Amino acid sequence: MKRHRDREIAVSTLYSLDFNGNLSPEAEFNPFQGMNEEEVASLDEDDKVFIRFLIYGTLENLEGIDALISQYSLNRPIEKIDLVDRNILRIAFYQLAFSRDVHPAIVIDEAVKLSQELSNDVSFRFINGILDAYRKDSSKEGK
Repeated sequence: MKRHRDREIAVSTLYSLDFNGNLSPEAEFNPFQGMNEEEVASLDEDDKVFIRFLIYGTLENLEGIDALISQYSLNRPIEKIDLVDRNILRIAFYQLAFSRDVHPAIVIDEAVKLSQELSNDVSFRFINGILDAYRKDSSKEGK
């Protein structure tokens, strides 16, 4: 449950950075945007590390992540994907393709849950389809 909240915070921060056109790992920003000092203080140190890991890892691999999203989003160019959905996909692809620290089924399940909570009624199907297609291709290729 805590990791789900951590992913939600990371999506929120990436959404804000994307909205403001500031998706650079070198840019100065608060990884806990939208949270007050009390909320940040209530996070365990492990949670803060994981949130930063997701945000900075995604930003540092953004070009490759966006290329994967574009490759698997056949009917919708990346710039036409809703900001929330795009950043949910970015975090999921970071974990699936670049960090590989969590089982793919968990990453996909978390992305779908985030989409159901943060986006519109049909986006979770879109996100599930893209991530599942990548997972199937990855398992065939032994990635």
